[in-house]
Amino acid sequence: MLDIMLHHSPEVVNSMTSELSNVNQSLAFFDLETTGFGKTCEIVQLAAVSGGNSINLYTVPGCRMQSGAAKVTGFRVRRHRLFLNRQPVLTNSLREVVVSFIAFLRMLGRPILIGHNIRRFDCPVLVRALDQLDLRVEFQSTVTGCLDTLPLARDICKDYGFRSFRQENLVRELLGLDYDAHNALEDVRALQSLYWTLRPTSELISRHSFTLETMVQCKHISKTDTDISKAPSQSSPRCGST
Repeated sequence: MLDIMLHHSPEVVNSMTSELSNVNQSLAFFDLETTGFGKTCEIVQLAAVSGGNSINLYTVPGCRMQSGAAKVTGFRVRRHRLFLNRQPVLTNSLREVVVSFIAFLRMLGRPILIGHNIRRFDCPVLVRALDQLDLRVEFQSTVTGCLDTLPLARDICKDYGFRSFRQENLVRELLGLDYDAHNALEDVRALQSLYWTLRPTSELISRHSFTLETMVQCKHISKTDTDISKAPSQSSPRCGST
């Protein structure tokens, strides 16, 4: 299991708290679908939504889809083409996907970037792609900070008796809805609705926020925790393994 260590200086904490407590602060909900659940997995789909604005992009990964991830997401790669549920999808290069994401965030005016379990999985995967493309500095200038709704929901709903804090379970319990989980666009749309149902206070937002600068990656990334929203019930091999 991945442990993320956060080291906030007093100046960083004060700055983040002030900006994150701003009631007019824009929010962007994002999610990744990837080739697997290990530390070497790559991005296949990136989606984000902010109010009625959304972005949804696909890219052909540079490594093989894990069988577990393929079964969960419906993605397959055949002859350098990406298929979703056996239907071909239009793809862009990883650079085009990330640059478009940055442009989307810039349009929103340095939003808070929100996702479910992003501190353990999505953000480390995204950071690896940003570093590969030499775009981390540019990306960091477009967001105020990041907020993980997994620990946030655990904090808010700790007395609700939920057995699981996976996103689809929270949406079912709190919104009474089932949706197409493991599709990044549907995930972020559902998460946006879930967030407004949770109605977190500014104190809770600050408690569960972090930045890429203060995020320290450990040696292993796992999405197979029972509370993690997109992992299958069993662990999967590393990306590129058979």
